[in-house]
Amino acid sequence: MSDLNATAAALLGLLHDGPATGGELVSGAEERFGAFFSVTRSQVYRELPALHEAGYVRLGKQGPRSSQQYVITAAGKKAFKAWVAADSAPDHLRSPLILRLVHARVLTQKQRQNLFDTAKAVYTEQVDNAKAVSKAAEDPVTKAVADFDLAHAKAALKLLDTVSAN
Repeated sequence: MSDLNATAAALLGLLHDGPATGGELVSGAEERFGAFFSVTRSQVYRELPALHEAGYVRLGKQGPRSSQQYVITAAGKKAFKAWVAADSAPDHLRSPLILRLVHARVLTQKQRQNLFDTAKAVYTEQVDNAKAVSKAAEDPVTKAVADFDLAHAKAALKLLDTVSAN
């Protein structure tokens, strides 16, 4: 069993591609995981010192404007591999949309409608993006993740249709 949390593991996974600054890790996480796992700037900058202290990353080159590169260590690679290989546990959905919907009763009808309309626009765009990624995918894992993203976006749209009809 690995002692890594999912955010730390995501960062180590990104660092497998080579050294990166905190800002590059934030961008890389959004690009690679954005459809299914969010990593915020504050999470990245909270995890990097902990990963360094644990010996999983070392400091790399100092960049412009005091940006600091991080490099995965052999211990970091071992911890990451242990995390990936660990038994799966149930996923915990963390959806700001669902949290808003649960509390939408505090909104006026106009505010609720705006919430529904803007969320539908976001998830409609996500459907379009996921379809494009799935179609362009060159490997089965990328395609499967894009198809999962597509199914998630469609489920969110169905949820919105159901709650907005009430």
